[in-house]
Amino acid sequence: MKIAFDAKRAFSNKSGLGNYSRNIIRALHEYYPQNSYYLFSPNPETDLLEEKYRTNTISPKTKNSILKSYWRSFKMGNDIAEINPDIYHGLSNELPKNIAKTKAKKIVTIHDLIFLKLPHLYKCVDRKIYYKKFKFACDNADKIIATSIQTKNDIIEEFKINPEKLEVVYQSCNLDFSQKYSEKDFDRIRKKYNLPEKYILTVGTIEERKNALQVLKAIFYFNFDLDYVLVGRKTKYLNEIIAWAEDHKIKHKLHVLNNVSNEDLPIIYKLSKVFAYPSIYEGFGIPIIEAFSSEVPVITAEFGACSEIAGQAALKVDVFNPKSIGLAIKNILEDEKLKLELIEKAKLRVKDFSIENMIKNLYRVYQNL
Repeated sequence: MKIAFDAKRAFSNKSGLGNYSRNIIRALHEYYPQNSYYLFSPNPETDLLEEKYRTNTISPKTKNSILKSYWRSFKMGNDIAEINPDIYHGLSNELPKNIAKTKAKKIVTIHDLIFLKLPHLYKCVDRKIYYKKFKFACDNADKIIATSIQTKNDIIEEFKINPEKLEVVYQSCNLDFSQKYSEKDFDRIRKKYNLPEKYILTVGTIEERKNALQVLKAIFYFNFDLDYVLVGRKTKYLNEIIAWAEDHKIKHKLHVLNNVSNEDLPIIYKLSKVFAYPSIYEGFGIPIIEAFSSEVPVITAEFGACSEIAGQAALKVDVFNPKSIGLAIKNILEDEKLKLELIEKAKLRVKDFSIENMIKNLYRVYQNL
């Protein structure tokens, strides 16, 4: 087959949608090398994706960023039609407006509908733009990939899509999280990021939806002899966290890390005592899988995609209640048997999210189309 992708995120995003796109592109080359793969990206150069996976890259012939954006949304269909692929896959919630110019079967991955489920976190104009883009993609795709049952149900509810048009294909995470590391590696990372001896970890954009303040409150109310490490892009929500920590005299327990490299992140996971992921809403929740792979006990939400992905391998809590979070942390710290049981369950659960399973399930969708 000839398979084409919207590879913008693979070329430009260091995490999230970028990791998802790169994992798919790499895995398809590895497991199904008989096909031809084409990557459509506004920018042809990147240091995020290895050159061997970029042999067929198509980009606009301009250096103007506005024109590049226009090309991706409104003109890319012309170049897709010239390639004449069997399948075109929009990896990040979108299809070009002129996608009808190609005879390819059209697939779009919808990662989440956060802008509809938590509208107060978005500007009105952004919500309207996202709604039009997502709705167009869902209406014009031959098949929609949802990253969880939660997201599938959200798409059906919000866009009134026929359930038969949707397929759930779970994500995977980088194999680095399941690697073994030496004490030398651990010492290097401790010194590089000035990490505390014992800490609870949360990974993800530091925003209201991720709900990290509730973990800090749990640490305070239970007087845990643990620090709190946050890894992720900063937003104004961090100011609220810092202000609360200062008011309660525990700012010394709060450590915020930005621009952590993909190579270092797995070791930061492995050094933590507990991984807390109290997110209010997710389309998937890949940090849960990263923590499972790192053999760190996980605490997460008792509802939504986080609960779905965690299965029985995490302690599930009321993420709006610091006492519920604190009791879960206390149980893990004080009950070695429980901790080991969670880690063993996580080892089994994470197999459902292997790269091999992900790419086989996705390729089955391609073949059926």
